[in-house]
Amino acid sequence: DTVWQHYGLTAEQAREGGMNPQMFNSFLDGTKSAIEMAAIANATGLAVPSSGLHFPACGVDDLPHLLRPRAAGGMLERSGMVEVVSSLEREGRPVFRDLRWGVYAVFEAPNDYAAACFAQYGLRTDASGRYAAMYKPYHLIGLELNVSVLSVALRGEPTGRPRGFAGDVVAIAKRDLAAGEVLDGEGGYTVWGKLLPAQASLATGALPIGLAHHARLRRGIAEGEVVGWDDVDFAAAGSALQTAIAARREMERRFAAPRAAAGAA
Repeated sequence: DTVWQHYGLTAEQAREGGMNPQMFNSFLDGTKSAIEMAAIANATGLAVPSSGLHFPACGVDDLPHLLRPRAAGGMLERSGMVEVVSSLEREGRPVFRDLRWGVYAVFEAPNDYAAACFAQYGLRTDASGRYAAMYKPYHLIGLELNVSVLSVALRGEPTGRPRGFAGDVVAIAKRDLAAGEVLDGEGGYTVWGKLLPAQASLATGALPIGLAHHARLRRGIAEGEVVGWDDVDFAAAGSALQTAIAARREMERRFAAPRAAAGAA
């Protein structure tokens, strides 16, 4: 109900712009970031944090210092992981030189020559000079989308596609939920989406956030608890949602089978 004040907009301005408050709320509660990082992990093979995204407060100057492995002095569990930075400090103070509207990548020099190039070309690096960051202060989503659409339509070349199932976004209770309540999906009042390793999601039978719509709870769920497949009833779901559920369950069976075979061996 208060989403627009976080964007410096009035409700009237949002209506005139055709903006969906539930969608914009999913940006605030971390769901959209989780979905985007799952897409990146599944397309690139990057790993997913075991306990979800941390959203550390970080400006552009600190990217290579903070987003490096713990063994190197950073906060990542290991190298090759996805993460999202916050543009606000924990107490609400704006981060200096934040990336609220931007995108970035942090990478490690594979050899001394690359590290020397980082310095010669003026990249932001950590104290060792081995980790560097590149970033854009703006992310022109609507304009960039056309490139992907035309690439597929005219050349049959995707600008990104999944190569595996590394990350999943599961439904987490936003508050204590009572049996009988109906979930309202991303950006709603009932659940938010948390990024987890796909193996952890499958092992716990977690409900993906993308299907946490029009599902009635069979039991009460405490705030912060993962909502599972066994916790919901989709009897009232329409045909489109039932088709999506069937596709998801088939995907789960396919990805679970190789792990089961490996465990038996």
